[in-house]
Amino acid sequence: MFMDSFFWGGGFEVIFSLMSVIVIGMFIVVAVKGIGQWNKNNQSPRLTVPASVTAKRTNVSRHQHANAGDVTGAHGFHSTSTTSYYVTFQVESGDRMELSVTGREYGMLSEGDAGRLSFQGTRYLGFERQDVGSGI
Repeated sequence: MFMDSFFWGGGFEVIFSLMSVIVIGMFIVVAVKGIGQWNKNNQSPRLTVPASVTAKRTNVSRHQHANAGDVTGAHGFHSTSTTSYYVTFQVESGDRMELSVTGREYGMLSEGDAGRLSFQGTRYLGFERQDVGSGI
């Protein structure tokens, strides 16, 4: 009797509605934060400063998807992975900043490289390596 009143008497509908609002709210928060960071980067000046590469790291995310559009997984699953690349730069003042870079840029940079870092807010624009003998 309780289950009938829960599912058909409004309890389920309230919980379903509440969960829907929470999920939609989370998507809105993430979107607003992303747009805010994008706008802040666009408003920031483009800077080019002497810097050196102090660290590199990757973040691999694995995802599992149902085959054949079957959300139940009755036809099996396949996995994909996404790799994000990050490089930490140290500027003359001693401050460090970690910036997201492409896989190609990540492969071209080595810890200890010195040169000129170009960035805009938290957006990596490029790194021009300089010879060790020429200084920063």
